[in-house]
Amino acid sequence: MAVRIRLARGGRKKRPFYRIVVASSEAPRDGRFIEGIGTYNPLPENPEVTFNTERLHYWLQQGAKPSDTVRSLIRKYGVQAAAEA
Repeated sequence: MAVRIRLARGGRKKRPFYRIVVASSEAPRDGRFIEGIGTYNPLPENPEVTFNTERLHYWLQQGAKPSDTVRSLIRKYGVQAAAEA
């Protein structure tokens, strides 16, 4: 089972809110996930991003691959060491 770190959409129409989750690559976008490790709210002028960095490092060490969007969020919002792993 390939494990990915990706975004799961929440919120309502035209008001997205995303959870950063660890999920099987075969699971649907908003379906079952293994663990939630953060949130991303793109709507404010300064988008709000939170990560549980300890769990993020753990999953990256276990071989989980971040999606392109999550990888860019990790780099942009200051979790540099995790992005390099």
